[in-house]
Amino acid sequence: MLGWSMNLFRVRGIQLSVHASFFLLLAYAAWEGWAGAGGLGAAWMLSGVLAMFVCVTLHEFGHIAAAAHFGIRTSRVLLLPIGGMAEMESIPRRPREEIIIALAGPAVNYALIGLLMIFVRFPADWDPGYFSLTFAELGRQLVLGNLVMGVFNLLPAFPMDGGRVLRALLAVKFSYLQATRIAAHAGKVVAIATAAYLILKWDNYLAAVLFAFIIYAGERELRAVERREREAAHWREMEARFSQPVPSTPPEDEPPSII
Repeated sequence: MLGWSMNLFRVRGIQLSVHASFFLLLAYAAWEGWAGAGGLGAAWMLSGVLAMFVCVTLHEFGHIAAAAHFGIRTSRVLLLPIGGMAEMESIPRRPREEIIIALAGPAVNYALIGLLMIFVRFPADWDPGYFSLTFAELGRQLVLGNLVMGVFNLLPAFPMDGGRVLRALLAVKFSYLQATRIAAHAGKVVAIATAAYLILKWDNYLAAVLFAFIIYAGERELRAVERREREAAHWREMEARFSQPVPSTPPEDEPPSII
């Protein structure tokens, strides 16, 4: 599923790609804009979505910069309608390093909020659902979008950023595999509970799709960790087997020494 993507360009050697479903989001945004204000509204809505995904990309590069500090390379950033994914060669097993990498993404969102607030003002009667073709409104929507992104990613729903922080904290006491299992199962509970709340409270059925993907991604990563642990255990067993000293047989004409 994640292979249905199109490569755009490279940033410092890292491939930036978009998933095929991303174009469905653009089509939906254009349709919403057209319904509200015709062709200009469609162009404005598309600009807003693309601006928000610039923020998503910067979020991912926050993770990438932190990972590079610890010597971990990233091959690709994949943009999906629900956000972005930085495909790293590995995830560090040192809790401190994983926490820093996980928190670097939301930190970028909060930094962007601080930067935008220099130029953006919120009137007392501001309505986030109001459709306005102004740069001031675009700035307000970007502030709101980065706030939602920063808070949302800190939910302890593995493999989101908050879930990775939870896994890292658990790894202080438990094995890496046990910590991943606990974080993945806890993430399912958080994802289901949050999706149910958003659906019942706000009729937000898109949340069901979003959290279904989060559960799928968490289960996928858990299976990958379990597979790597099985392979590592197999090679440790093989190494131990071949490193055992082979008992030597004394010559038949010389009886073994008895002490």
